[in-house]
Amino acid sequence: MAEYIIIILVSFLASVAGAICGIGGGVIIKPVLDAAGIIPVDTISFLSGCTVLSMSVISVGRNLCGGSGASFDKKTGTLLAAGGVLGGLLGKNLYQLVLSGLPDTQRVGAVQAAVLLLVTAGTLVYTLLKERIRTRKVKSRGGCLAIGLALGIMSAFLGIGGGPINLVVLFYFFSMGTKQAALYSLYIILFSQLSSLFSTIISGQVPDFSAKLIILMVLGGITGGLAGSAVNKKIREKQADRLFIGLMVVIILINVYNIFKYIN
Repeated sequence: MAEYIIIILVSFLASVAGAICGIGGGVIIKPVLDAAGIIPVDTISFLSGCTVLSMSVISVGRNLCGGSGASFDKKTGTLLAAGGVLGGLLGKNLYQLVLSGLPDTQRVGAVQAAVLLLVTAGTLVYTLLKERIRTRKVKSRGGCLAIGLALGIMSAFLGIGGGPINLVVLFYFFSMGTKQAALYSLYIILFSQLSSLFSTIISGQVPDFSAKLIILMVLGGITGGLAGSAVNKKIREKQADRLFIGLMVVIILINVYNIFKYIN
């Protein structure tokens, strides 16, 4: 019972933060459950992706239908999402390749934690210095597709939905503010995770887990997405920035712990 309580709390709170900041929630769910050690690594990756998908469906739907206060260009969003779909498929295949190449799944967890640590640390540094960095405004179709592809690969491989890397890329390449980038990030996450899920199911690589477990995590993702979307509409840009920076620090510390845990 204690394990189920931990899982649903982590799923809910991570999805609230993910919907507010546009980081997907999986970037919190994956390392926290890895650290807890109550679910196998490959199962966490799959369930984290399902939770993030449920959260992104709710968040994107509410933001696009109800208005989020952030502008959204459907052409740019669709091109990024299309790249994210292909990237999601490639990222899932890359994950399976690494999983089959390492005899111990714990080593896979160490690889994921190390990559996520580097990505999160780079994101934190960029966020702290972003006022001094000259940004770009990519408008070409090829550029949007390539960026979506890269984000989709990272999302599916790490099992985190998209995470902080989405926001940094959107900040730099499209000169977006935090709330606008959050909306685009969730849109990319929605399609990349959907393609990754279908790929896993079609290839018969779904890990074993109880039905109760996925129901609880998806419920946490849905309710967290609803709560986070409501908060996102009310808070200011600077408040979203502070929450994002705080989460990055916590995630970095958890991933450092996970690396040492998996290699020992």
